[in-house]
Amino acid sequence: MALEMRVLSMDDWDVWFDHLELAFGGVPESPQHRETFRSLTEPERSLGVWDGEDCVGSASAFSFRLSVPGGGAPVPAAGVTMVGVAPTHRRRGVLTSLMRRQLDDVRAGGEAIAVLTASDPAIYGRFGYGTAAYALSVDVDTTRVRLSVPPGTDDVRLRLVDPAKALPDCERVYARLVARRPGMPARRPGWDLKTLLDPEGHRGGASPLKCVVAEGADGEVVGYARYRVAPDWEQSGSDGKVQVQDLDALHPAAYAALWRYLFGIDLTWSVRAFGRPVDDPLLHLVSDVRRTRTRQRDALHVRLVDLPAALGARGYAAPLDVVLDVEDAFCPWNAGRWRLTADADGAARCVRTEAAADLALSVRELGSAYLGGLTLASLAAAGLVRELRPGTLTRASRAFAGDVAPWLPHGF
Repeated sequence: MALEMRVLSMDDWDVWFDHLELAFGGVPESPQHRETFRSLTEPERSLGVWDGEDCVGSASAFSFRLSVPGGGAPVPAAGVTMVGVAPTHRRRGVLTSLMRRQLDDVRAGGEAIAVLTASDPAIYGRFGYGTAAYALSVDVDTTRVRLSVPPGTDDVRLRLVDPAKALPDCERVYARLVARRPGMPARRPGWDLKTLLDPEGHRGGASPLKCVVAEGADGEVVGYARYRVAPDWEQSGSDGKVQVQDLDALHPAAYAALWRYLFGIDLTWSVRAFGRPVDDPLLHLVSDVRRTRTRQRDALHVRLVDLPAALGARGYAAPLDVVLDVEDAFCPWNAGRWRLTADADGAARCVRTEAAADLALSVRELGSAYLGGLTLASLAAAGLVRELRPGTLTRASRAFAGDVAPWLPHGF
C-alpha cells in the first residue's frame, strides 16, 4: 500500500500523537502533558504520513516570533516540532518527504526562518539546519561555593508563591527579557502553561514545582525562579539537591538574590540547573568555578528558509558590505551569490548579485551564525567557511557577532 501524507485533522490527533510517543521510546506522556500538547497543536501546520490506518510519520510547527540580534521586534519563525518516523518505516524517505513539504509550506507562509531543538542533532544538518545556540548545565557544590553579590541584593524581597498564581507576574518578566537576548521566543497565549507542567512521574522523587519571586521596593515582581527539591539522606546526614527549572530577572540584584536563596535552602548541598545561557552571569558570581561543574550541549538549530529576508531582518554589530556564495541543495532558491550590506545603525539589505564572492559557505553555516553566538571566523577555522577575498572574513565575523550568547529558555 502506498504511503499518504496529509494535513492533520484533530479527529486523528490521538492516533497521530500515539505514533509520536512510540517514535520517542513508547513511554506514554502524562494526561497533563498530553492535553497541553493537544491545546498547542496547530493542525493546519501538522503533517502525518499514513500507511492505511496507521500513522507512521509526523511533523508539526508552532508559529513563533523569535528575538534576533539588533534588539528589534521578534521575527516570525516556524518552530519545528513533533517530528518522528515509526521504526517499521525507516529508510523509506518518510523524514525527507516531511522536511520537504514542511519547508515549502514555511516559505509559502512568509516565515524567513525555521528553528528546532533536536533529540538527535546529527539528523537535521542535511536539511540545512545549523546549531545556533548552546545551553549550559551547572552542578554547584554549595558546601564549598559562595556567591559574591552586587550592591542592592539585600534590598530585594523574596516570596514563595504558588507557581500558577505567580504565572502572570513571571510572564511579564519573561516578556521584557525577550528583546535582550537572541533566540528567546515571544510566548504566544497558552505557552506559559507549558512551564507549569509537573507530572509526578517526571520528578524523579523531587518535590512538586515551587516558585520564588523577587520584588523591588515598589512591590513589582522583577525576577523569579521555579525549582524542585530532591531530598536525600546518607549515613552522615542530609544530601538534598535543588533542581532549577527556570530563573529570570530584570536586574543584577534580583538575579543574585534568587541564586543566593537557592544556594541556601536547608538540607541541600548542591544546586543543579539545566538549559542556562553559556554566558550565564552565575559563572561570575561563584567563588570557585571549578566546583561549579559545567557542561555544554546544543540547544537551538536554525534554518534560513528565505535567505535574503532572514539576513535583512536582524541587526549587525558593524557596517558591512560582503558578497556571500551560498550552497543550499535542499532549498535551491537560496543558492547563489548574495550581497549583504549593513549601515552604521545595523540596518541590513540582502540582494542577488553577479559580483565576485568574498566568502563561500553553506546555508547551514549561515544558520549557525545567524543569532550571533557562533562566529564566522570559528566556522572558517573548522574549514566550513572559505574566505575568497582577504580581509572580508574578519569584518563579516565581527558584524555577525552578538553582544550576548543566544539562548533558548526552558519550555521550548
